[in-house]
Amino acid sequence: MGTGNQTWVREFILLGLSSGWDTQISLFIFFLITYLVTVLGNFFIVLLIRLDSRLHTPMYFFLTNLSIVDVSYATSIVPQMLAHFLAAHKAIPFVSCAAQLFFSLGLGGIEFVLLAVMAYDRYVAVCNPLRYSVIMHGGLCIRLAITSWVSGSVNSLIQTVITFQLPMCTNKYIDHISCELLAVVRLACVDISSNEIAIMVSSIVLLMTPFCLVLLSYIQIISTILKIQSTEGRKKAFHTCASHLTVVVLCYGMAIFTYIQPHSSPSVLQEKLISLFYAVLTPMLNPMIYSVRNKEVKGAWQKLLGQLTGITSKLAT
Repeated sequence: MGTGNQTWVREFILLGLSSGWDTQISLFIFFLITYLVTVLGNFFIVLLIRLDSRLHTPMYFFLTNLSIVDVSYATSIVPQMLAHFLAAHKAIPFVSCAAQLFFSLGLGGIEFVLLAVMAYDRYVAVCNPLRYSVIMHGGLCIRLAITSWVSGSVNSLIQTVITFQLPMCTNKYIDHISCELLAVVRLACVDISSNEIAIMVSSIVLLMTPFCLVLLSYIQIISTILKIQSTEGRKKAFHTCASHLTVVVLCYGMAIFTYIQPHSSPSVLQEKLISLFYAVLTPMLNPMIYSVRNKEVKGAWQKLLGQLTGITSKLAT
């Protein structure tokens, strides 16, 4: 494709993590295992919430959405990466690259907004427990979830369109594991200052704004917890938020470090590691965090395992 003296690329080459064959085989095995653990872990969380009526609450409704987002985000990046570990020619078509950027960026934005929504849910649970069921009714929960999905998707669509309208000329080598926003924008052979401004604005809207809402929610939550007289009451209130707070620290920390200052961005290796953190580590850890740190989920697991053990014993006899 061509326009005037500019040449437009039909495909991109992802340089990935390593060019050594032995290393790539080891990485393939490692990331395949972690991806399978991610998919199975999140699948079982969703299944558990579906099967146990005690988990049919707003908190676990949002956790179901979070698990779906995590699996989808990992799937938008990891299978392509696994295929490239075994391929000599690590190419990705122009359209596929645009699709990967749209889905990964969109799902990332959805997760940040969803975490802010979950923080509001925890705020109501701790600071206004007597009116919790009235405030967090089914209709509001559905509207908040839809807002998360729509806001992330719209931002991603805008960013994807303005990014892939840039002329890449003959630059087709992306020094990254995927078609990541900053890595693709840097390929442009024209001034990208307007794109960097757009990235900054979207970072403020979909990253810093939800982060500030989370911060405000937890300031109120901590203030309320400190007013509780009994030690047991404080522990119970803290455990209500512990899992969500852990996930918030994991998700927001790296994202703020990466996207809020495009001009002073980290090194290429750091960017790759950060992308792996979000595509592999965070989606794998989230189900574990909510399982280990949450008494209700642990109780549901024990109940389900007890039922399965009972069924197995009956079949054996």
